[in-house]
Amino acid sequence: MNNTPLAERMRPTSLDELIGQEHLSAPTSFLYKAIKSGNVPSLILWGPPGVGKTTIANIIANEIKAPFYTLSAISSGVKDIREVIEKARFQMGVVLFIDEIHRFNKSQQDALLGAVEKGVIRLIGATTENPSFEVNAALLSRCQVFTLNPLGKSELEGMLVQAMEKDILLKKKTVELKETEALLRLSGGDGRKLLNLFEIVIEGINEDPCVITNEKVTTIAQQKVALYDKSGEQHYDIISAFIKSIRGSDPNAAVYWLARMIEGGEDVKFIARRLVILASEDIGNANPNALLLATNCFDAVKIIGYPEARIILSQCVTYLASSAKSNASYMAINKAQALVREKGDLSVPLHLRNAPTKLMKDLNYGKEYKYSHDYEGNFVAQEFLPDEIKNLKLYDPGNNARENELRKYLNSKWKGKYGY
Repeated sequence: MNNTPLAERMRPTSLDELIGQEHLSAPTSFLYKAIKSGNVPSLILWGPPGVGKTTIANIIANEIKAPFYTLSAISSGVKDIREVIEKARFQMGVVLFIDEIHRFNKSQQDALLGAVEKGVIRLIGATTENPSFEVNAALLSRCQVFTLNPLGKSELEGMLVQAMEKDILLKKKTVELKETEALLRLSGGDGRKLLNLFEIVIEGINEDPCVITNEKVTTIAQQKVALYDKSGEQHYDIISAFIKSIRGSDPNAAVYWLARMIEGGEDVKFIARRLVILASEDIGNANPNALLLATNCFDAVKIIGYPEARIILSQCVTYLASSAKSNASYMAINKAQALVREKGDLSVPLHLRNAPTKLMKDLNYGKEYKYSHDYEGNFVAQEFLPDEIKNLKLYDPGNNARENELRKYLNSKWKGKYGY
């Protein structure tokens, strides 16, 4: 017991004890009823780190009393999957829990398909990534997806209070939670990390009574907690510094933060995915090649993997950081979506409507539309926006060489209509 981390000692054994996921743990919920009936389907648990995915898998195993196998996508391969499936053929109702299932490649996920479809195993996959993108469509279609919510301040503080009241070791101590901000900040919403940090701090203070303050937590954490945690606050701080360095056109800082993530074991696809987003959000039409390079980078690192993927990432990062910047496309879609929410579904002008039937043509659908390629320079001025918002400019090209050319082109066509 002394060697078991606090988070493990406090792991709930029933849905009634689970904190922060009432939409899943309430007696009226689908999952609650499925567990109580023993009729649990294959499912994917999607949510941030430390909010209860592994706990729910353990609760299911405990409640339905079925043979339970666990694999980690980080260390397991197709051979391990097949071994479990083979054992499952001689057992009833086997549950296979796969943590970080998004890290399985297509062939590994495909190895699960037949067994899940035939009911040889009931799969429970846990992922921090959107399963729509990271789990094969065929496998996903055979699973029920449950989304777990981030834990709020009251829920995280509730976990601390519960630990002080119920943990067999902490009950022997006099602990005063004078301040909790540092505990919550350093744990980054991860309940598992919060409890283990809480225990480290109590051991570090080693006083009775043990008074928890922000200063004591920060001091002890700096001495004893790892500097990079893929699931904690440092993860988000470093990716933030990384993105801001590229946005700020500093390739030196950008490649440093890239190295920090690589050395910390960050998922190569996570890094590459952020580069694809940045290429449009922060560079856009200032350099359209940025998106092409970032997309190719994402495809390449998926094939290559570490360690060589670091070279491809470095090439892409230094190129993006050294590129001209513009957020004009990003701002344009923000404005357009805000306008749609404000104005609702405005009618499409008649001359722009599709007219596949005679009735629609009789109603003047498509009438007076001018086909641009029939005119000089492949352009003719006509209205493309609904009447209520005509002449409204949503895209304002950035002040850079490439977009200044776009502005000049648009102004020559629209003759100042949009204020280019």
